[in-house]
Amino acid sequence: MGLKKWDPFKDLVFLQERMSRIFDEAFSHYRGGAGLPGGAWFPSVDIYETDDEIILKAELPGIDIKSVSVEVEGNCITLKGERRFEKNLSEENYHRMERFYGAFQRNFNLPNNVDKGGVHANFKDGVLEITAPKTGETRKDSVTIKVE
Repeated sequence: MGLKKWDPFKDLVFLQERMSRIFDEAFSHYRGGAGLPGGAWFPSVDIYETDDEIILKAELPGIDIKSVSVEVEGNCITLKGERRFEKNLSEENYHRMERFYGAFQRNFNLPNNVDKGGVHANFKDGVLEITAPKTGETRKDSVTIKVE
């Protein structure tokens, strides 16, 4: 097994995203997000990389993939969507409500620029997997990705 070079900036970006998520979740109670329909919520996401690509996996159970969009701009991936509350039930009918509903948007700054033409998204078993090939170029244009 070869040695891997330590990148302190990668750790700082991870820490920044983690702290942002902690604050967003903590203050969601004050914005009406404590499990109520229309409250703020954020899907759990894993991001990792191989030698050739960056892979993002988002947990989106119970979401119609038609209500999800993925956009890439420079080294940033934006994931937007919505989990809709079931219209035939009201809050009064529930004994417990732990799932969050409503719109979400998450932005992820990637450590490398990606080839927008090669980005591929696949949705299976409630998990959205976005695969983005790495490139050394810096580009500013954006593109919307079709999810299959």
